[in-house]
Amino acid sequence: MAQVGREGVDEFLLYFILMERVPLGAGAVQPGSLCCMSEDSYLQTVTLDQTPAQSLSITAIEENVLIDVDVNVLHPLNQRQAALLLAIHNPTERLSCFLERGLLEQAIQAEVGQRVLVEHEQKLYPALIHHVGSTLDTSTLLPPVYFGVELEGEGEGRGNMDGTYKGSTFFKCKKNSGLLLPFNKVIFSGAPPAEGAGAPYTQTGSIQAGDKVAFFVEDSLKRGIVVFSSNQAATGFVEVLPEDPPSSELLKIPLDSIMKEEIGTPGTVSHQTLVHDGKSAAKEERVTGNTKERLLEVNSLVQIQYNEGDLAFGIIRWMDDHMAGVELEEDKGCSDGIWCGHRYFQCPPRRGLFVKLTACQPDTRFLSNRDSPPKSLESPQNRIISVSATYDSLRVSGKVPPLQGAAALDILEGDMRGIQGHCNSCYMDAALFSLFSCSSVLDSLLFKPSSLPDGKIQQTLREEIVNPLRKNGYVSADSVMNLRCQLMEESQCPSFTTSEKDPEEFLNLIMHRILGADPLLKLQSEGQRVQESYCYQIFIEKQQEMTVPNVQQLLEQSFHHSGLKLAEVPSCFILQMPRFGKDYKMFSKIVPSLDLDITDLLSDSPRECVVCGSLATHECDECFKDVILSDHGLKQYCLMCSRQVHSHHKRKNHKPVPLKIPEGFVKTSNKIPRETLELFAVLSIETSHYVSFVKYGTEKGSWMFFDSMADRFGSEDGYNIPRVSLCPEVATYLAAPLSDLVNQNPREMKGVAKRLFCDAYMYMYQSKRMALYK
Repeated sequence: MAQVGREGVDEFLLYFILMERVPLGAGAVQPGSLCCMSEDSYLQTVTLDQTPAQSLSITAIEENVLIDVDVNVLHPLNQRQAALLLAIHNPTERLSCFLERGLLEQAIQAEVGQRVLVEHEQKLYPALIHHVGSTLDTSTLLPPVYFGVELEGEGEGRGNMDGTYKGSTFFKCKKNSGLLLPFNKVIFSGAPPAEGAGAPYTQTGSIQAGDKVAFFVEDSLKRGIVVFSSNQAATGFVEVLPEDPPSSELLKIPLDSIMKEEIGTPGTVSHQTLVHDGKSAAKEERVTGNTKERLLEVNSLVQIQYNEGDLAFGIIRWMDDHMAGVELEEDKGCSDGIWCGHRYFQCPPRRGLFVKLTACQPDTRFLSNRDSPPKSLESPQNRIISVSATYDSLRVSGKVPPLQGAAALDILEGDMRGIQGHCNSCYMDAALFSLFSCSSVLDSLLFKPSSLPDGKIQQTLREEIVNPLRKNGYVSADSVMNLRCQLMEESQCPSFTTSEKDPEEFLNLIMHRILGADPLLKLQSEGQRVQESYCYQIFIEKQQEMTVPNVQQLLEQSFHHSGLKLAEVPSCFILQMPRFGKDYKMFSKIVPSLDLDITDLLSDSPRECVVCGSLATHECDECFKDVILSDHGLKQYCLMCSRQVHSHHKRKNHKPVPLKIPEGFVKTSNKIPRETLELFAVLSIETSHYVSFVKYGTEKGSWMFFDSMADRFGSEDGYNIPRVSLCPEVATYLAAPLSDLVNQNPREMKGVAKRLFCDAYMYMYQSKRMALYK
């Protein structure tokens, strides 16, 4: 592998994190490793053997070598994210921190002068941020960003520096009180920057989250378990879940008023007895036969109420007769699934919490109407009914056809329609709504034998999501969470229920690895075997003359530069645009092509001469960009026209190649038939949030817009309100002249049209004719 120097490092680099292992010689580059390449190199990456699963020649930053990496295992980063992640030396830990996302976003926003907690010597100490930046480390292509902090309180004197590192002073603090740490060793409280370094901070280093403690309430000795201590220690209090009597409400107790007890593993209780003023307190007897406990099981959605009416929501990942290990939706926990030195489940840092089972209540946001009575809620329309009251999103068996025309409007339009969003699920909500609400092109996924013996995921997809969506117009978040939990188990990816993903990652996982569906696309380059895939990523060179391209132009450009042809007509063609999420877009606007003509992209199909319209016999790659013939498109000619076109002195050196005429095709005077696909849905992304546009009828204005989190009722204990609305304004802009779209200010576009033309991420096309055979 070629060594890469530092000279090319500049602001135009694109950064990525590896999501899977990549072989390198006798070893491998591990998941979580960081890579980069210049924007120019990315735009100019064109080879004759590229396929939708093509690779990029990219630099592994830490190894400082060039490696070829499948684009599907790369996730884009901005420079700030990459520099912060690079400070974490363990790739596995780095990937976990990236997938968890919340802490990384907090680190990006952190400032000098902010008061935080830091993890040092297996304890938490209060600290003050003095420095955020690199340490002049030149050993990698990108200098890592560290946090320079000064330990305070009990941490004073437990550091290893005074702000000077390797002869360079980055900040000044008391002797042996400074540390340089990666962001995952810092807990950002979210408080505003402190005015001075001497603010009071009470810290008891011996009290940790998960400890069993005793305390007094009005002279009565109580026992409990410490939770959320890392978030509350700065106030001089910790939150404790009482054991006697069993309670689901947390108490806020001063640190100097509690006594620590020794405990064993979950499910055991210490026999230690504490004495106060001659009074003894025996250990609490275990409560059995509790009705609520019998309702809860592993993967149950629960809520935990603690002081001042706040709620924490999560999923039970482990339980015994008395205790539950819960993975929380937010960073309100105290572990990653480890308690008292034992691992009981795996989750992102600060998302794990161990509590008594009696503290867990079923999540009221997702109770079905058989669990709770209907509950009317106030709304602008004075009558939005809660998820659990109006719609029955239980299993719907059989086969329910997709919605079209007036039926689609009657069933889907309105608030609390579509798929309810919850906990970073918008990528999945938008993809499922796009594929199944008004189209049957992939219905075979719902009925073909699954690659999993029990077909559990396929049944969930069919009977809890697609069928209820088509029958009732609504799917509750708990049904989607059920699918996410099953995907998490099958993919061995612990973040599937909590973190945002890319739609193509979800689609590839469920179609390929789980359902074992036949690939949607079969592509071939000259002299190469047929390649198969489920989505196609467009890669092209940036061209100045293409200011506002349409999808047809982008697809032809990409196929031409990659030397690709379709081996057969796809029933479903999913196209990813040339962009990296919300951070990088090659084009400010893209015009949707309502009909995608793939005739000239097929490897074995009769084609029309671009000059006279008769049967073409030769194709010329060099003529592709010749605007004299036409402003875009592949160029193929009959023999006579090819000779005439290439008689021009500018084209004499072109090398037309013969086309393969399909066996059995009879040359006639009739017009060559065209093979077209119709657009049925578009996914768009803006600020990490996915929405979708769906064509529900044959009329030009038959477009609907879906947002799984369009509104919200309540705060933390509330729920998202999904909405499906009509967007006929889309047809107006689709019919407008290109010059109008070029000059159109996106902010002045009516309705949601801007999100279709400016934020498109993925286009979905179908061939109803081919869908009959697949």
